[in-house]
Amino acid sequence: MRKASTAFAACDMQANHRQRRDFVKGVAALAGAAGLPAFDMSLAAVEPPPETKTLRLTATPAICLAPQYVAEALLNAEGFTDVQYVKLENPSPNSAIASGNADISMDAVWGFMSRIDAGDPVTILAGVHLGCYQLIGSDKIKTVRDLKGKTVPVFKLGDPNHLFLSSIAAYVGLDPRKDINWITRSPTESVQLLAKGQVDAYMAFPPEPQEMKAKGIGHVLVNTGIDKPWAQYYCCVAAARRAFVQSYPVATKRALRALLKAADLCNQYPERAAQLLIEKKFASRYDYALQALRDVPYNAWRTYDPDNTLRFYSVRLHELGMIKSTPQKLIAEGTDWRFLNELKRELKA
Repeated sequence: MRKASTAFAACDMQANHRQRRDFVKGVAALAGAAGLPAFDMSLAAVEPPPETKTLRLTATPAICLAPQYVAEALLNAEGFTDVQYVKLENPSPNSAIASGNADISMDAVWGFMSRIDAGDPVTILAGVHLGCYQLIGSDKIKTVRDLKGKTVPVFKLGDPNHLFLSSIAAYVGLDPRKDINWITRSPTESVQLLAKGQVDAYMAFPPEPQEMKAKGIGHVLVNTGIDKPWAQYYCCVAAARRAFVQSYPVATKRALRALLKAADLCNQYPERAAQLLIEKKFASRYDYALQALRDVPYNAWRTYDPDNTLRFYSVRLHELGMIKSTPQKLIAEGTDWRFLNELKRELKA
């Protein structure tokens, strides 16, 4: 019996070795099919499989969320055999996470902060990139302070654009609650109104800044990719349903690893990533997609502290009464950096 058990153990070891080898080869094949280089998946190959094979992400017109679209092949390689993209007409992935219609997604940090403040079951997992937003002004507006008494459109009050621009206005000494005339319009209508000179500024995110520049609409007041202090803090983060994180920790780490590796790919190979977005119909114009991928700093997830981002913005939004939570409460109740810290150690290169 001892010889038999030893033989069975040897067979199991050989089978496991073959499975790990085939797994790594599979990653290379998947990445090649996506037109992107493969990553070393040797660590993932020896980890437990994800507790669920299904993963739901969001799909919106926002090109700055490119890593989660580029990540599909990597997610397959991580063991998710059923990767679903929940299409949203409006750019509100945070609402899909909060409502349970998606499992994990990138979105603007202010949207997730607002959800956490409201008590929604959302957990921020990592900062992903900086600088996708640009504040575009009309010819009458030269600085952010010039927005006092002026009209600015947002999709709705309390959305990420409204929260972000409010924090910018407060930083330069305005009271956005009284000093700015907010109107609610769709993104398309907002751009058209700015082009006609009927509004004074618009907070744009990819591909809007790239399109507006190409069409000569307005001029840049704030470029969060290069203008301090905004360029020092994350604009887009990855977050998940709290129940997903608690029930599926292995799946959470694997999904986050795929997203962060995809961010690296967007940074290193923007041409291939842009083409992939076109092929998968996540973008309609290659030139806008490519310019957006070149503009956004996708290589920042290792180097900046996401806690600092939450502290910086929550202080201003708390002072404005737009959120009730203190920075300490938001971080304690709405973040989990365990997976990010592990992946920073693993993905040093």
